[in-house]
Amino acid sequence: MDWLLDGEIWVALLSLTVMEIVLGIDNIIFISILAARLPNHQQALARIIGLSLAMITRIALLCSLAWVMSLTKPLFVLVGQEISGRDLLLLVGGVFLVAKATKEIHNRIEADDESIQTKTYPSFFGTLIQIAILDMVFSLDSVITAVGMVDQIWVMVVAVIISILIMMIFSAPVSRFIQSFPTVRMLALSFLLLIGVVLMAEGFGQHINKSYIYAAMTFSMFVEVLNLSESERRKKRKVQL
Repeated sequence: MDWLLDGEIWVALLSLTVMEIVLGIDNIIFISILAARLPNHQQALARIIGLSLAMITRIALLCSLAWVMSLTKPLFVLVGQEISGRDLLLLVGGVFLVAKATKEIHNRIEADDESIQTKTYPSFFGTLIQIAILDMVFSLDSVITAVGMVDQIWVMVVAVIISILIMMIFSAPVSRFIQSFPTVRMLALSFLLLIGVVLMAEGFGQHINKSYIYAAMTFSMFVEVLNLSESERRKKRKVQL
């Protein structure tokens, strides 16, 4: 029980938990957008199962660190660039994310009111499969970051569990916020499109610091919140007049 008095472990646990939450933002957005296409009574269940799959995937990867590290070994050379198993997963995940986000953006722009009202819902199982595929890709960065920050596996596992539980709590409000405002939804889709491009770039060995992406997206969201607040004030003024 000496670990209870070890300040370094507590600092490492807190830091890693915060990092896991930050790295899970794109996962929450993706799950929220996919779940929103399901009937209302299935959306909450899809979010919970999706985040549970993310937690199981990350813990499984942490328990097989030797395999995860082996993914960094080159498998073949493509256009002069060595491609490892990890790079291949990032490329596939990036292409999938770009294709999915582009399709969603196209549907939102082209769809009229009548088609939105009469839309057909995707299958629940098919949605979970898509979530599971991207969970695998998103979990790679999470696990590799955890390995670089902490030595004890149990600390990594606890940080993952805590971060996923926190994301489960906030997934519903985040989903409602995204779905309530069309412009915010478009911003979220643009964010996923950007993450997909970043994953593809990293698959080709071009490392991009995600902090810049998160900072840009946070600023964009802040500006959008200001626009929404101003729009609400204008509506109230019109009502008063």
